Amino acid sequence: MSTRVARACFGAWTLVLTIVYYAFPEAHLYSWAALGYSCAIAVLVGVRLNRPRRRLPWYLISAAIACFTTGDSAYNLIIALGETPTFPGVADFFYLAFYPLLTAGLLMMIKARNSGDANRSALLDALVPTVGLGLLAWVYWIAPFTRSEHLSMLEKVVSIGYPLGDVLVLAMILRMFTGSGKRLDSVGAFGVGMVGLLISDVCYGQSQLNSAWMLGGPVDLGWIVFYSAMGFAALRPSMASLTAPIERPNPGMGSHRLFWMSTAALIAPGVLALEYWQGRDVELARGGVVDAPVIAGAAALMFLLVLGRVADLAQSQRQAGSRERALREAGSLLFAAATEEDVTRAVREAVARLMPADQPYHLQFLPPVEGPQGETTVRRVAAADLPEGFSSGGFNHVVHATQPLSGNRTGRLVIGAPDPVLHLMLPAFETLSSQIAVVLERIELTAEVSRREGETWFRTLIQSAADVILILDANGTIRYATPSAETLFGEDPTGSALAGLIADDSQEAMREILYRVRSGVGDLDDIQLTGVRADGRTVEIECDLRDLRNDPSVAGLVVTLRDVTERRGLEKDLTHQAFHDALTGLANRVLLKDRLEQAFCVAERDGATLGVLFVDLDDFKEVNDTLGHAVGDQLLLTVAQRISGNIGKGSTAARMGGDEFAVLVEQSDSVDAAEEVAAALVDVLSSPVEVTDGNGNKHMISAKCSVGVATNRDAETATELLRHADLALYLAKGNGKGGWQRYQSDLHTAMMQRLEMRTALHEAIEDEQFVLQFQPIVELVDQRITGVEALVRWQHPAKGLLGPYHFVEAAEESGAIVGIGGWVLREALRQFTQWKSENPDTTLRYVSVNVSARQFRTADFADQVRAALAETGARPQWLLLEITESLVLRDADQVLADLKALRAMGVRIAIDDFGTGYSSLSYLRQMPVDVLKLDKSFIDDILHSRQQHALVDAIVTLSHNLDLAVVAEGIEEAGQRAALDAMGCQYGQGYHFARPLWPGDIPALAVQPEPYPVRQQASV
Repeated sequence: MSTRVARACFGAWTLVLTIVYYAFPEAHLYSWAALGYSCAIAVLVGVRLNRPRRRLPWYLISAAIACFTTGDSAYNLIIALGETPTFPGVADFFYLAFYPLLTAGLLMMIKARNSGDANRSALLDALVPTVGLGLLAWVYWIAPFTRSEHLSMLEKVVSIGYPLGDVLVLAMILRMFTGSGKRLDSVGAFGVGMVGLLISDVCYGQSQLNSAWMLGGPVDLGWIVFYSAMGFAALRPSMASLTAPIERPNPGMGSHRLFWMSTAALIAPGVLALEYWQGRDVELARGGVVDAPVIAGAAALMFLLVLGRVADLAQSQRQAGSRERALREAGSLLFAAATEEDVTRAVREAVARLMPADQPYHLQFLPPVEGPQGETTVRRVAAADLPEGFSSGGFNHVVHATQPLSGNRTGRLVIGAPDPVLHLMLPAFETLSSQIAVVLERIELTAEVSRREGETWFRTLIQSAADVILILDANGTIRYATPSAETLFGEDPTGSALAGLIADDSQEAMREILYRVRSGVGDLDDIQLTGVRADGRTVEIECDLRDLRNDPSVAGLVVTLRDVTERRGLEKDLTHQAFHDALTGLANRVLLKDRLEQAFCVAERDGATLGVLFVDLDDFKEVNDTLGHAVGDQLLLTVAQRISGNIGKGSTAARMGGDEFAVLVEQSDSVDAAEEVAAALVDVLSSPVEVTDGNGNKHMISAKCSVGVATNRDAETATELLRHADLALYLAKGNGKGGWQRYQSDLHTAMMQRLEMRTALHEAIEDEQFVLQFQPIVELVDQRITGVEALVRWQHPAKGLLGPYHFVEAAEESGAIVGIGGWVLREALRQFTQWKSENPDTTLRYVSVNVSARQFRTADFADQVRAALAETGARPQWLLLEITESLVLRDADQVLADLKALRAMGVRIAIDDFGTGYSSLSYLRQMPVDVLKLDKSFIDDILHSRQQHALVDAIVTLSHNLDLAVVAEGIEEAGQRAALDAMGCQYGQGYHFARPLWPGDIPALAVQPEPYPVRQQASV
């Protein structure tokens, strides 16, 4: 709602209630209460809409109006009940509480508008009419109560409280008018409201004296005006300014203020004259005017207040005169200044003379700055609004002056002081700012004229230049040298030959240059030479030559020299950085390619053999992941040193990026040279590297590498040679790592097949071309199926059904194994949940899912398992995750944390292919593992090898002691099942029981067999 709408609604509502009040006397109790409380609510609505800076004063005013209305309502209620209100009564308590609440609110407004500072002039201007009106209130309102014989002491005190409260509130209103700075509609509305209140209170008091008070008369209009004016004032937008700080008004006295003060001062003699004309002379004859002491006291007080105001005006006049004198003296100081430093000193002294002696201040006079010019401004601003680089000195407000000057410059001045002082001194500061601008302009013009006179300006410029300027005579002797020559060469070279300043390797070039200039070739620029200092050190210099022998003012050769040693060094550093690796210092890809292209052309011309090696560290990513990048950098530095030390001086080693290096083998007549270097690198990098982590711990890590070899015999361009080496490296890593492989023409076809396989794998994931088969896991005692292992198959669109052997390795290398593994996990859980829901009595207790190392090491693998369980509705105990033994033994701490997180969900863990990795049993006690799956290689010879039989028996026994279940894989004969059952191995899987089956074949096998006694062992 807008304030305009709110005021219109409030005015209409007040008018309606007024009409109801006078038209229906029997409803006085309700209509009058509605009038008063509507005003109190209107004040609160105004606070809500206009959001003044301080709200407490308005809340006090609303409370005061509510108290006043409550008193009226209590009075009207007693009358409505047919009783006569007592005086004083309950209503008078609320009436009298109205005045201190209203006075407190108005006083808080006054203090907020003046920022807590006392304004003596405004206070005196308000006190004079207040005392005059107070005198009228005493003579015609308060005194009759004191002399009334039919009123008790309490009644007199209460009766006197009303006019005293009205005078007090009127004094606050007058103070707001005299200190408001500018007219505000809300202040005027306050004044109208208080006039209405005062008139009604006077009439009410006289009625009380004469016992002639009547509810609903015209006297009530004054209170209605008071209610309406207060609510209207609160609803105006200008009400927010009543609690906002204002500029302190001028202490001078205008004609209208002088008129009202003079009129107020005449109230006392006017009262005396009025009493005389009314026949009070009779009382004078009997003993004097009854109110004479009060009238005399009021007259004396007003006389003193007027004298105080006159003293203020006189003091202001004296201060104005002092400021004028200070400005004249400041102008004399400023106009005597000859430099900007003199102006700064003069400004400081001028401000010190202008400021009052007892007031602190802050002055900041900054030299003129170049930049866009604005208008001349001298304004009072808040400290927070100052531009960057200026300080307020701790004051809330400052005077900020800017003055445009010649030469596209701007002068700046900041003066901080208490707010009253700033307001008083602002005109003086404006005058001072204009004087400063005039003086600075005059100094600038004077300096400009001086600089343009004679050659003083030119000589100063030349002697201050950083470049060295030499003038040579016809014999090459230095006739003149600028002061900067001594800085460059370590001594003044005047009188010596120029050749003595040039290094030996640049002498011939210098002689050639001088000859050309003397021969009339013209000016020469940017000549690169090497100079020699007096201490023997050399400097890189760049020179320009001008032939001014025909100029009578010079009559010689002018040589300009500048020191470019640092620039040359920086250029060399930048060139090195552009062509070398920042970590290892080896050549980078750009430099290697450049050298390769040159060497390739030479080798083609000479018919020589040129070899290129690509070297890639095996498992480098795991070093970074486990020990950190700092340790990885140590490994790269060591590898770079070993490569550089074993390739020969004529070869180039380069770092291509990450853990990949390249070697350009020098030309030879043998095609075996590159292979020999490759074999040497594989050998030298096979030795472990000792590194130190951030905690000071030492680690021995592998530096094994794979190397791809290619020669120009099989390539037509340098780019093709690099590609061949890269293909050979890829094949070397695919053949088991830790070796080297030479490029052969048929490798390209194999590589393309592998790349096609990678692409096809990603398409297979998107098109859901994978399917699952399940191999039963049985209890060896009764061959009951208790679980199944999910086995992934690829339903290739062209090649048909493919087993893991055809695509798992490629999936591991490309990273597609993560997506495939996620799909297998979800599909296996979905299928198992379907079996359990279709046949709750099935013997199936779990589904086993293989997890690759790369999949397990994804940062959110545990969250993926949790999401799969939630998505399929499967229980955690239905899932058995199979991980490899090598995964458990690497990054043991991290793996342990991840396994514990999975176990906390209720998921169980199995070690797959146990015994084929490090064959370590010590970790089984520490890792949260539930099941060991014995690899088929242990089972194959169990019937024919006593040692193998004993080994399996020992593993089964140890597993039982550790409460681990054992599943034997690859059981193909009945004898193997019987031997394992005799050892105590409870579970097994293999072709003896069933081959991998399609999902539809599993439910028929998972039925309860006949009861059979079984051993008490760890279960899966």
